[in-house]
Amino acid sequence: MTENPSPKVRPAEPPDAGALAAIYNHYVAETVVTFEEEPVAAAEMARRVENVRSSGLPWLVAEDDGRVVGYACATPWRPRSGYRFSVEVTVYVAPDMGGRGIGSRLYGELLPRLAELGVHAVIGGIALPNAASVALHERIGMRKVAHFERVGFKLGRWVDVGYWQLLLGPAGNDATTGAG
Repeated sequence: MTENPSPKVRPAEPPDAGALAAIYNHYVAETVVTFEEEPVAAAEMARRVENVRSSGLPWLVAEDDGRVVGYACATPWRPRSGYRFSVEVTVYVAPDMGGRGIGSRLYGELLPRLAELGVHAVIGGIALPNAASVALHERIGMRKVAHFERVGFKLGRWVDVGYWQLLLGPAGNDATTGAG
């Protein structure tokens, strides 16, 4: 008998929207890792996926035995043109699939794609405390660069948010001239 291989990672498709919403809505309803407080409908999730894809950024899903068990995506960090080489990344894993390396596998596929697109700075926000998410982001090479105290309020309490960052390519490289 052979072991089940790692989940397949592929680009998100419109039919994935229901599964993506189901994964995300667990975190909306049960945790402070997202500050959304109302469940997201599949149609809204499909719109979000399309917005990411139409901006030229990747939205990936992990699929295990035909079931979507996680996703990762990148969105523009800020709208002003000077931030065009920076993105915010996020990963969510089905609650029954945590601790199996799915988040690492998703980021392992996402980061090279971002580098190919010319992304320079990758930023991840984490509601704190969240040891598992901190460990995941640090395992992929991110380092903590900011900590904001009590900036979110959810489930009857104030929540801190930390930011982790990873620079892709040569540190300090100027994207337009190659000068450091």
